[in-house]
Amino acid sequence: MTLTILHADSERGWRGGERQALWLAVELAHRGHASIVAARAGEPLAQRAAAAGLEVVECNPASELDLRAVWRLRRVLGARGVELVHAHTAHAVAIAALATMGTRVPLVVSRRVDFPLRRNPGTRWKYGRAAMIVAVSHAVERVLIASGVGANRIRVVPDGVDVHRAARPAPPALLASLGVAPGAPLVVQVAQLVGHKDPVNFVRAMGRARERVPNVVGLLVGDGPLRTHAEAEARALGLEAAVRFTGFRTDADSLLAAADVACLSSREEGMGSVLLDALVFGVPVAATSAGGIPEVVTHGATGLLAVPANPAALGDAIATLLGDAAMRSRFAANARARASDFSVERMTDRTIAVYDEVLAAASGARTSRASSSSSP
Repeated sequence: MTLTILHADSERGWRGGERQALWLAVELAHRGHASIVAARAGEPLAQRAAAAGLEVVECNPASELDLRAVWRLRRVLGARGVELVHAHTAHAVAIAALATMGTRVPLVVSRRVDFPLRRNPGTRWKYGRAAMIVAVSHAVERVLIASGVGANRIRVVPDGVDVHRAARPAPPALLASLGVAPGAPLVVQVAQLVGHKDPVNFVRAMGRARERVPNVVGLLVGDGPLRTHAEAEARALGLEAAVRFTGFRTDADSLLAAADVACLSSREEGMGSVLLDALVFGVPVAATSAGGIPEVVTHGATGLLAVPANPAALGDAIATLLGDAAMRSRFAANARARASDFSVERMTDRTIAVYDEVLAAASGARTSRASSSSSP
């Protein structure tokens, strides 16, 4: 059975959630389903979805209660015969919940962060409207249950990754332009510079790693409100040459593929989908054990994990990997083998199973109501 699914994501910029939404929508389209992407006009998701040949509708809400945006989505539901709406980000949940209210179109919601749900009536209502909530990890599932969501309304579907990409490491000239000397051990972290990613932890961990590997260089690939704070910490520790801030890069994949070690310094993390890229590229990982990270990185097999907010432990993990070429080689081979567990194809299979379950339940409920109304 082919489906018509509306994917809603009203975020600005390009982060892991937007990439996951696009990969899922494209793979569904490859399988013959109709994927419609509701996204902000001019933003990367809308542009890339259009370039992939997907139908794109504008979703530019001024707030979660923008009734004009709700009405536009509601019109799309009727005009295109949408059978299911999938809201991929928290801000899109309210718009999608309102757009589907009073219709027969069920709502599926993705939850990619391990933050507790806010305890207010609006949050309870919009997540209560979801027929099913897709958690990207068991860690997120546990947080949802602790926030009051019934376990029967949660399904765990890990994020996916394109396992067919070839690793094309950044050439030496590009690395040199970013301050990485030829032959210097390289640690790369691709992440927004926001609180839960804890970029200051990365800076301090690099200071610890330098005690054992003096010429190591770390690239912090990404941008965000904590960049100034993280840069100030690097200056305070005398690490200006050792920790380089690249800002947002469209070639992040090539920088990660060039790394000797991939890092993620988060204190909270739904899953850490960038670590899936490290698996594909065969780059061993030094990361914290926050949230769903241990569900991706197997300690002692594909990487080394440290407790969150402990830069000494994370720095020691980095230095240990850099100092043991045999361990890195073993972890790299294990990582490539592990990557297939998280392919986009497997993620799509699991997501379709959720859609089928939700639609079957909705059909059964309608049949039950129809039987009840026709009973004498």
